[in-house]
Amino acid sequence: MEKLISSRCNLQYVPESYILPPESRPGKEAPLCNMVPVIDLGGELCHDNSTLTQQIMKASQEFGFFQLVNHGIPNKLLDDATQVAKEFFELPIEDKARLYSEDPKQGCRLYTSIDYANEDVHYWRDSLKHPCHPLQEHIQNWPNKPTRYQDVMGSYSVKVRKLSLQLLDMICKGLGLESGYFNNELSSVQLMAINHYPPCPDPSLTLGLPKHGDVFLITLLFQGEMNGLQVWKDGQWFAVEPLPNALVVNIGHMLQIISNGKLMSADHRVVTSKGLARTTVGCFILPSHNCHIEPAKALVVGDCVPSLYKSFEFKDFLSTYVADTHARVPPLERYKLQ
Repeated sequence: MEKLISSRCNLQYVPESYILPPESRPGKEAPLCNMVPVIDLGGELCHDNSTLTQQIMKASQEFGFFQLVNHGIPNKLLDDATQVAKEFFELPIEDKARLYSEDPKQGCRLYTSIDYANEDVHYWRDSLKHPCHPLQEHIQNWPNKPTRYQDVMGSYSVKVRKLSLQLLDMICKGLGLESGYFNNELSSVQLMAINHYPPCPDPSLTLGLPKHGDVFLITLLFQGEMNGLQVWKDGQWFAVEPLPNALVVNIGHMLQIISNGKLMSADHRVVTSKGLARTTVGCFILPSHNCHIEPAKALVVGDCVPSLYKSFEFKDFLSTYVADTHARVPPLERYKLQ
Protein backbone atom coordinates (compact mmCIF):
# COMPACT_ATOMS: atom_id res chain seq x y z
CA MET A 1 0.00 0.00 0.00
CA GLU A 2 2.89 2.37 0.61
CA LYS A 3 3.64 2.09 -3.11
CA LEU A 4 0.40 3.86 -4.05
CA ILE A 5 1.29 7.31 -5.29
CA SER A 6 -1.94 8.61 -3.74
CA SER A 7 -0.70 7.45 -0.31
CA ARG A 8 2.30 9.77 -0.45
CA CYS A 9 0.69 12.91 0.86
CA ASN A 10 1.98 16.37 -0.04
CA LEU A 11 4.92 15.32 -2.21
CA GLN A 12 7.01 18.39 -3.00
CA TYR A 13 9.06 16.73 -5.74
CA VAL A 14 8.78 13.85 -8.21
CA PRO A 15 10.59 10.79 -6.81
CA GLU A 16 13.49 9.65 -8.98
CA SER A 17 11.78 6.36 -9.81
CA TYR A 18 8.98 8.30 -11.54
CA ILE A 19 11.20 10.57 -13.64
CA LEU A 20 11.14 9.48 -17.27
CA PRO A 21 14.14 9.64 -19.60
CA PRO A 22 14.24 13.04 -21.37
CA GLU A 23 13.04 11.57 -24.69
CA SER A 24 9.94 10.04 -23.02
CA ARG A 25 8.80 13.07 -21.03
CA PRO A 26 5.60 14.88 -22.07
CA GLY A 27 7.39 18.06 -23.11
CA LYS A 28 5.45 21.19 -23.91
CA GLU A 29 1.70 21.39 -23.45
CA ALA A 30 -0.17 19.68 -26.29
CA PRO A 31 -2.67 21.74 -28.30
CA LEU A 32 -6.34 20.93 -27.99
CA CYS A 33 -7.50 18.64 -30.76
CA ASN A 34 -10.42 19.81 -32.85
CA MET A 35 -10.13 16.80 -35.14
CA VAL A 36 -11.57 14.14 -32.82
CA PRO A 37 -15.01 13.39 -34.30
CA VAL A 38 -18.07 14.00 -32.13
CA ILE A 39 -20.94 11.60 -32.81
CA ASP A 40 -24.42 12.42 -31.56
CA LEU A 41 -26.49 9.32 -30.89
CA GLY A 42 -29.54 11.33 -29.93
CA GLY A 43 -29.63 14.11 -32.48
CA GLU A 44 -31.45 14.43 -35.76
CA LEU A 45 -29.64 11.40 -37.11
CA CYS A 46 -30.60 9.13 -34.22
CA HIS A 47 -33.24 7.36 -36.32
CA ASP A 48 -30.94 7.05 -39.34
CA ASN A 49 -28.85 4.07 -38.35
CA SER A 50 -27.03 3.93 -41.67
CA THR A 51 -25.77 7.51 -41.35
CA LEU A 52 -24.64 6.93 -37.79
CA THR A 53 -22.87 3.77 -38.93
CA GLN A 54 -21.05 5.74 -41.62
CA GLN A 55 -19.96 8.34 -39.07
CA ILE A 56 -18.66 5.70 -36.67
CA MET A 57 -16.82 3.87 -39.44
CA LYS A 58 -15.23 7.06 -40.76
CA ALA A 59 -14.04 8.04 -37.27
CA SER A 60 -12.76 4.52 -36.58
CA GLN A 61 -10.92 4.31 -39.91
CA GLU A 62 -9.33 7.74 -39.92
CA PHE A 63 -8.77 8.41 -36.24
CA GLY A 64 -9.50 5.39 -34.06
CA PHE A 65 -11.05 7.80 -31.55
CA PHE A 66 -14.34 9.63 -31.24
CA GLN A 67 -16.46 11.32 -28.57
CA LEU A 68 -20.02 10.14 -28.08
CA VAL A 69 -22.75 12.53 -26.91
CA ASN A 70 -26.45 11.92 -26.19
CA HIS A 71 -25.54 8.27 -25.74
CA GLY A 72 -28.41 7.38 -23.43
CA ILE A 73 -26.53 6.95 -20.15
CA PRO A 74 -28.18 9.36 -17.68
CA ASN A 75 -26.09 12.35 -16.63
CA LYS A 76 -26.84 11.59 -12.98
CA LEU A 77 -25.39 8.09 -13.34
CA LEU A 78 -22.26 9.54 -14.94
CA ASP A 79 -21.93 12.01 -12.05
CA ASP A 80 -22.56 9.29 -9.47
CA ALA A 81 -19.97 6.98 -11.04
CA THR A 82 -17.36 9.73 -11.02
CA GLN A 83 -18.18 10.73 -7.46
CA VAL A 84 -18.06 7.19 -6.06
CA ALA A 85 -14.77 6.61 -7.90
CA LYS A 86 -13.28 9.68 -6.20
CA GLU A 87 -14.70 8.58 -2.86
CA PHE A 88 -12.96 5.22 -3.17
CA PHE A 89 -9.54 6.80 -3.52
CA GLU A 90 -10.28 9.13 -0.61
CA LEU A 91 -10.89 6.17 1.74
CA PRO A 92 -8.44 5.55 4.61
CA ILE A 93 -5.54 3.29 3.65
CA GLU A 94 -6.80 0.45 5.84
CA ASP A 95 -10.09 0.32 3.89
CA LYS A 96 -8.23 -0.12 0.60
CA ALA A 97 -5.46 -2.42 1.81
CA ARG A 98 -7.29 -5.71 1.29
CA LEU A 99 -7.69 -4.96 -2.40
CA TYR A 100 -4.06 -4.06 -3.10
CA SER A 101 -2.22 -6.63 -5.21
CA GLU A 102 0.62 -6.76 -7.73
CA ASP A 103 -0.74 -10.02 -9.16
CA PRO A 104 -2.48 -9.24 -12.49
CA LYS A 105 -4.42 -12.52 -12.22
CA GLN A 106 -6.35 -11.28 -9.19
CA GLY A 107 -9.85 -10.41 -10.35
CA CYS A 108 -10.58 -7.26 -8.37
CA ARG A 109 -7.43 -5.43 -7.40
CA LEU A 110 -5.99 -2.07 -6.52
CA TYR A 111 -2.51 -1.43 -7.87
CA THR A 112 -0.20 1.37 -8.94
CA SER A 113 1.61 2.42 -12.12
CA ILE A 114 1.46 -0.40 -14.74
CA ASP A 115 3.66 -3.25 -13.52
CA TYR A 116 5.33 -1.79 -10.45
CA ALA A 117 7.46 -4.81 -9.56
CA ASN A 118 9.01 -5.23 -13.00
CA GLU A 119 9.23 -1.78 -14.57
CA ASP A 120 12.27 0.50 -14.57
CA VAL A 121 10.28 3.73 -14.30
CA HIS A 122 6.90 4.12 -12.63
CA TYR A 123 3.86 6.06 -13.83
CA TRP A 124 1.84 8.58 -11.85
CA ARG A 125 -1.32 6.48 -11.56
CA ASP A 126 -3.21 4.31 -9.10
CA SER A 127 -5.87 2.02 -10.51
CA LEU A 128 -8.77 -0.11 -9.33
CA LYS A 129 -9.66 -2.76 -11.91
CA HIS A 130 -12.27 -5.52 -11.83
CA PRO A 131 -14.38 -7.68 -14.17
CA CYS A 132 -18.05 -6.78 -14.42
CA HIS A 133 -19.77 -9.24 -16.76
CA PRO A 134 -21.78 -11.26 -15.96
CA LEU A 135 -22.49 -8.80 -13.17
CA GLN A 136 -23.90 -11.33 -10.69
CA GLU A 137 -20.68 -13.37 -10.85
CA HIS A 138 -18.39 -10.49 -9.94
CA ILE A 139 -20.16 -7.74 -8.03
CA GLN A 140 -19.75 -9.40 -4.62
CA ASN A 141 -15.96 -9.11 -5.03
CA TRP A 142 -16.06 -5.37 -5.66
CA PRO A 143 -15.32 -2.82 -2.93
CA ASN A 144 -18.03 -2.54 -0.26
CA LYS A 145 -16.77 0.92 0.63
CA PRO A 146 -17.99 3.46 -0.30
CA THR A 147 -21.26 1.77 0.59
CA ARG A 148 -22.92 2.70 -2.71
CA TYR A 149 -20.00 1.58 -4.88
CA GLN A 150 -21.52 -1.74 -5.94
CA ASP A 151 -24.93 -0.25 -6.66
CA VAL A 152 -23.67 2.70 -8.70
CA MET A 153 -20.93 0.89 -10.62
CA GLY A 154 -23.18 -2.10 -11.20
CA SER A 155 -25.79 0.11 -12.87
CA TYR A 156 -23.11 1.95 -14.81
CA SER A 157 -21.41 -1.21 -16.11
CA VAL A 158 -24.71 -2.63 -17.39
CA LYS A 159 -25.52 0.59 -19.26
CA VAL A 160 -22.04 0.83 -20.75
CA ARG A 161 -22.08 -2.79 -21.92
CA LYS A 162 -25.40 -2.28 -23.70
CA LEU A 163 -24.02 0.84 -25.40
CA SER A 164 -20.76 -0.92 -26.32
CA LEU A 165 -22.60 -3.79 -27.99
CA GLN A 166 -24.77 -1.27 -29.84
CA LEU A 167 -21.62 0.37 -31.23
CA LEU A 168 -20.14 -3.01 -32.13
CA ASP A 169 -23.34 -3.91 -33.99
CA MET A 170 -23.02 -0.75 -36.08
CA ILE A 171 -19.33 -1.48 -36.72
CA CYS A 172 -20.32 -5.01 -37.72
CA LYS A 173 -22.78 -3.57 -40.23
CA GLY A 174 -20.22 -1.06 -41.47
CA LEU A 175 -17.67 -3.80 -42.11
CA GLY A 176 -20.22 -5.89 -43.98
CA LEU A 177 -20.08 -8.78 -41.48
CA GLU A 178 -23.03 -10.95 -40.59
CA SER A 179 -25.31 -9.59 -37.89
CA GLY A 180 -24.15 -10.46 -34.37
CA TYR A 181 -20.57 -11.21 -35.40
CA PHE A 182 -19.24 -9.76 -32.14
CA ASN A 183 -22.00 -11.09 -29.87
CA ASN A 184 -20.10 -14.16 -28.70
CA GLU A 185 -16.78 -14.92 -27.01
CA LEU A 186 -15.25 -11.97 -28.86
CA SER A 187 -17.09 -9.68 -26.42
CA SER A 188 -17.68 -12.04 -23.51
CA VAL A 189 -15.44 -10.16 -21.04
CA GLN A 190 -15.96 -6.67 -19.66
CA LEU A 191 -13.51 -4.91 -17.37
CA MET A 192 -13.80 -1.65 -15.50
CA ALA A 193 -10.76 0.42 -14.59
CA ILE A 194 -10.94 3.46 -12.33
CA ASN A 195 -7.73 5.40 -12.85
CA HIS A 196 -6.67 7.99 -10.31
CA TYR A 197 -3.97 10.54 -11.14
CA PRO A 198 -3.03 12.53 -8.01
CA PRO A 199 -1.64 16.08 -8.27
CA CYS A 200 1.96 15.98 -9.49
CA PRO A 201 4.67 18.44 -8.32
CA ASP A 202 6.21 18.61 -11.82
CA PRO A 203 4.06 17.22 -14.67
CA SER A 204 6.89 17.80 -17.16
CA LEU A 205 8.92 14.91 -15.70
CA THR A 206 6.44 12.04 -15.65
CA LEU A 207 3.27 10.60 -17.19
CA GLY A 208 0.11 9.06 -15.86
CA LEU A 209 0.25 6.49 -18.67
CA PRO A 210 2.76 6.23 -21.53
CA LYS A 211 2.03 6.01 -25.25
CA HIS A 212 0.01 2.87 -25.93
CA GLY A 213 -2.90 1.38 -27.82
CA ASP A 214 -5.58 -0.61 -25.99
CA VAL A 215 -5.32 -4.37 -26.29
CA PHE A 216 -9.10 -4.75 -26.19
CA LEU A 217 -11.92 -4.70 -28.73
CA ILE A 218 -13.35 -1.32 -27.77
CA THR A 219 -12.97 1.13 -24.88
CA LEU A 220 -15.51 3.59 -23.47
CA LEU A 221 -14.00 6.20 -21.13
CA PHE A 222 -15.70 8.84 -19.04
CA GLN A 223 -12.96 11.37 -18.33
CA GLY A 224 -15.05 13.96 -16.54
CA GLU A 225 -14.20 17.64 -16.86
CA MET A 226 -10.38 17.67 -16.67
CA ASN A 227 -7.86 17.52 -19.50
CA GLY A 228 -5.30 14.73 -19.33
CA LEU A 229 -5.99 12.35 -22.21
CA GLN A 230 -3.86 12.92 -25.33
CA VAL A 231 -4.01 11.18 -28.69
CA TRP A 232 -1.17 10.70 -31.20
CA LYS A 233 -2.12 11.98 -34.65
CA ASP A 234 0.04 12.92 -37.64
CA GLY A 235 3.25 12.76 -35.62
CA GLN A 236 2.02 15.00 -32.82
CA TRP A 237 0.25 14.80 -29.47
CA PHE A 238 -3.15 16.46 -29.15
CA ALA A 239 -5.21 16.95 -25.99
CA VAL A 240 -8.70 15.45 -26.12
CA GLU A 241 -10.90 18.21 -24.70
CA PRO A 242 -13.60 16.80 -22.39
CA LEU A 243 -17.12 17.51 -23.57
CA PRO A 244 -19.92 17.67 -20.98
CA ASN A 245 -21.20 14.14 -20.26
CA ALA A 246 -19.47 12.71 -23.33
CA LEU A 247 -17.85 9.29 -23.53
CA VAL A 248 -14.55 8.86 -25.33
CA VAL A 249 -14.59 5.75 -27.54
CA ASN A 250 -11.44 4.24 -28.93
CA ILE A 251 -10.79 1.26 -31.13
CA GLY A 252 -8.60 -1.48 -29.67
CA HIS A 253 -5.94 -3.68 -31.24
CA MET A 254 -8.29 -6.66 -31.51
CA LEU A 255 -10.78 -4.70 -33.59
CA GLN A 256 -7.99 -3.51 -35.89
CA ILE A 257 -6.95 -7.13 -36.48
CA ILE A 258 -10.47 -8.53 -36.90
CA SER A 259 -11.28 -5.74 -39.38
CA ASN A 260 -8.11 -6.70 -41.31
CA GLY A 261 -6.76 -3.19 -40.91
CA LYS A 262 -9.93 -1.37 -42.00
CA LEU A 263 -10.21 0.16 -38.51
CA MET A 264 -7.35 1.73 -36.60
CA SER A 265 -6.38 1.44 -32.96
CA ALA A 266 -5.16 4.82 -31.78
CA ASP A 267 -2.10 5.48 -29.64
CA HIS A 268 -2.80 7.67 -26.62
CA ARG A 269 -1.30 8.65 -23.27
CA VAL A 270 -2.23 10.46 -20.05
CA VAL A 271 -0.46 13.53 -18.68
CA THR A 272 -0.62 14.71 -15.08
CA SER A 273 -1.76 17.95 -13.46
CA LYS A 274 0.05 20.02 -10.84
CA GLY A 275 -2.96 21.42 -9.06
CA LEU A 276 -5.75 18.84 -9.10
CA ALA A 277 -6.32 15.09 -8.96
CA ARG A 278 -8.02 13.50 -11.97
CA THR A 279 -10.18 10.36 -11.76
CA THR A 280 -11.57 8.56 -14.82
CA VAL A 281 -13.86 5.56 -15.31
CA GLY A 282 -13.04 3.27 -18.22
CA CYS A 283 -14.88 0.19 -19.47
CA PHE A 284 -13.32 -2.33 -21.84
CA ILE A 285 -14.96 -5.00 -23.99
CA LEU A 286 -12.61 -7.87 -24.77
CA PRO A 287 -12.51 -11.52 -25.85
CA SER A 288 -12.23 -14.53 -23.58
CA HIS A 289 -8.65 -15.70 -22.95
CA ASN A 290 -8.97 -18.74 -25.21
CA CYS A 291 -10.78 -16.90 -27.98
CA HIS A 292 -9.31 -17.41 -31.45
CA ILE A 293 -8.50 -14.07 -33.09
CA GLU A 294 -7.96 -13.52 -36.82
CA PRO A 295 -9.12 -11.19 -39.57
CA ALA A 296 -12.78 -11.89 -40.33
CA LYS A 297 -12.92 -14.35 -43.23
CA ALA A 298 -15.46 -12.16 -45.05
CA LEU A 299 -12.82 -9.40 -45.20
CA VAL A 300 -10.13 -11.59 -46.77
CA VAL A 301 -10.45 -12.20 -50.53
CA GLY A 302 -7.50 -14.29 -51.69
CA ASP A 303 -4.70 -12.36 -53.36
CA CYS A 304 -6.96 -9.37 -53.97
CA VAL A 305 -7.41 -8.59 -50.28
CA PRO A 306 -4.95 -10.79 -48.35
CA SER A 307 -4.98 -11.32 -44.61
CA LEU A 308 -2.78 -8.71 -42.95
CA TYR A 309 -2.43 -10.51 -39.62
CA LYS A 310 -1.66 -13.96 -38.27
CA SER A 311 -4.24 -15.88 -36.28
CA PHE A 312 -3.65 -16.43 -32.54
CA GLU A 313 -5.34 -16.96 -29.20
CA PHE A 314 -6.09 -13.82 -27.23
CA LYS A 315 -4.18 -15.02 -24.16
CA ASP A 316 -1.02 -15.31 -26.28
CA PHE A 317 -1.39 -11.73 -27.47
CA LEU A 318 -1.75 -10.55 -23.87
CA SER A 319 1.61 -12.14 -23.04
CA THR A 320 3.47 -10.64 -25.98
CA TYR A 321 1.75 -7.27 -25.48
CA VAL A 322 3.27 -6.95 -22.01
CA ALA A 323 6.72 -7.99 -23.23
CA ASP A 324 6.62 -5.70 -26.28
CA THR A 325 5.36 -2.77 -24.23
CA HIS A 326 8.30 -3.14 -21.84
CA ALA A 327 10.65 -3.29 -24.84
CA ARG A 328 8.91 -0.29 -26.49
CA VAL A 329 8.14 -2.42 -29.55
CA PRO A 330 4.80 -1.88 -31.39
CA PRO A 331 2.73 -4.85 -30.16
CA LEU A 332 1.08 -5.55 -33.53
CA GLU A 333 4.36 -5.91 -35.43
CA ARG A 334 4.97 -9.58 -34.62
CA TYR A 335 1.45 -10.46 -35.80
CA LYS A 336 1.68 -8.77 -39.18
CA LEU A 337 1.97 -10.90 -42.30
CA GLN A 338 4.53 -9.63 -44.78
